[in-house]
Amino acid sequence: MGEWHPETPARLKAVLSALETEEFTFLHRIEAPLGTLRQIERVHAPFYVESIFENVPNSGHVHLDSDTALNPATGDAALRAIGAICAAVDVVANGEMRNAFCAVRPPGHHAESSAAMGFCLFNNAAVAAEHARHVHGMERVAVIDFDVHHGNGTQNHVFRFRDLFYASSHQWPCYPGTGMEHETGVFNNIVNVHLRPGSGSEEFRRGYIERILPALRNFCPELVIISAGFDAHYRDPLAQLRLETEDFAWVTREILEVAEKTCRGRVVSTLEGGYDLQALGVCAAAHVRALMGH
Repeated sequence: MGEWHPETPARLKAVLSALETEEFTFLHRIEAPLGTLRQIERVHAPFYVESIFENVPNSGHVHLDSDTALNPATGDAALRAIGAICAAVDVVANGEMRNAFCAVRPPGHHAESSAAMGFCLFNNAAVAAEHARHVHGMERVAVIDFDVHHGNGTQNHVFRFRDLFYASSHQWPCYPGTGMEHETGVFNNIVNVHLRPGSGSEEFRRGYIERILPALRNFCPELVIISAGFDAHYRDPLAQLRLETEDFAWVTREILEVAEKTCRGRVVSTLEGGYDLQALGVCAAAHVRALMGH
């Protein structure tokens, strides 16, 4: 894993610690390379990308909005997050690995083309989808997002592209107030499943069984990207869903089953939200265990 940087977020430490047990000894681990501006600018406006790096402080914090701030390590961390998910797409697309999990910060699914939002600077999942299209020639890439919050940035990117698909299960109403069920994209390539506050395993699983998984099968992706947020867990303080740890393992296995039938099991997952450290670590471990095929 390497040494933690002094600015490494506690949430990322919780995930990494959960993956340092004997059970995960045989994971193939790759240190994230630095991403490139070219990779980022397939999704984000160049002026916006430039402004992020220009505002990284030498000390202290620079706030972009009430939620999203930069510290001296942010620029490197953001590039590593992009580098990680693009490298993960490479090894999965090339057949070196069946799937991959990117334990990265900052998260990405709220980041818009020209705006930071909700702790997110660059949209890691959308960048990965464009990397798959432009570098590996894939014609159908799907993003499945089970974070408790809707991935507004990812949806807005996918909305107009016939060869991209986005599905999200999220609490409604909840931040950021997007992801209405009638929003289906220009090419019927978006599925939003609302979960009312207090919803638990039954409602969550029904949404996937009845709506998201059939739509994913019908899209027949060449690669599936997972925006893996674990803040729908019942312990999480930022929302009011009641998922159990096993629900995240279950949905991972269900996505893998579709991927096995449509794209030889090619799945790349990237860490999104999760704000109770205990739940975050346990759920991330369950997710990775499912990816490993346990």
